[in-house]
Amino acid sequence: MSLLDLATEVRPRAYAPYSRFKVGAAIRTPSGATYVGVNVENVAYPEGTCAEAGAIAAMVAGGETEIAEILVIADSPSPVPPCGGCRQKIAEFARPDVKVTLCTTEGAHKVMTVAELLPGLYTAAHMAKA
Repeated sequence: MSLLDLATEVRPRAYAPYSRFKVGAAIRTPSGATYVGVNVENVAYPEGTCAEAGAIAAMVAGGETEIAEILVIADSPSPVPPCGGCRQKIAEFARPDVKVTLCTTEGAHKVMTVAELLPGLYTAAHMAKA
């Protein structure tokens, strides 16, 4: 299945009773394995998790630590970029040239790289003297 098919299929399973804004994400790793995630809300709003974070957690639980490509889909008038925290999470596991595809359920899409998604990336190199 394509990343679009996987993210589209998983998106309805999101747990979003408060915002009703369901998001699905799918990751492909260099091995060809795929992992999916959905947003999971909590009544204590900042305690929820994003679809991208869920897919990354599934990837790590699956024994992999490198993203080769990621796709995110939401029912929105325009493609929705990951939040700031998820941009950093994606960058932790993806090279700067990795493709990030943002999609709507109506077929609109935008393709970017991780470097375009998160300029000025904070990395482990910043802690070299620690």
